[in-house]
Amino acid sequence: MKILIAEDDLVSRIVLSELLNKHGHDVTAVENGRLAWDLYSKQHAPLLISDWMMPEMDGLELCRKVRAEKRSSYTYIILLTALSGKANYLEGMEAGADDFVVKPFDADELQARLRVAERILTLQQEVRQLRGLLPICSYCKKIRDDRNIWTQLEQYVTEHSEVLFSHSLCPECYDKEMKPQLDKLK
Repeated sequence: MKILIAEDDLVSRIVLSELLNKHGHDVTAVENGRLAWDLYSKQHAPLLISDWMMPEMDGLELCRKVRAEKRSSYTYIILLTALSGKANYLEGMEAGADDFVVKPFDADELQARLRVAERILTLQQEVRQLRGLLPICSYCKKIRDDRNIWTQLEQYVTEHSEVLFSHSLCPECYDKEMKPQLDKLK
């Protein structure tokens, strides 16, 4: 996963970068929120790990700017901080963070939190795909899925959501399709 790190402490930035690289992530690390914002503005990062207290732009301001962007692709934000306590946690969440990790962080705990972030980002992607345009046959209304297989609309939607269908006829279709057949039976 592509991860952007904003951390002003050089040692913490290196340790965090190496840990994440070791686990197969594509990491870009910068020393303050302003540089992180500049990079984020140019290219989407699905995960942002930011220190709270940094020069030029702190982690809270960075969170607020990312959330104000309202991009279609979600960015999961983890705030790292030496600050603890309920008030700080709530302030970080109110600024737009998704998670809050107190320094010094535990590597195993951070990996567990990253797995949660990946699950949430995957779900966000699935929702975005379901909201997007679907290739649909204009005649039979079958939908082409991600395997390039054409399936009935009902089957596709049922497989990709919790929707259940009950079939009926609208008045126009009843008059056009059913009424003539019933009239023939009389």
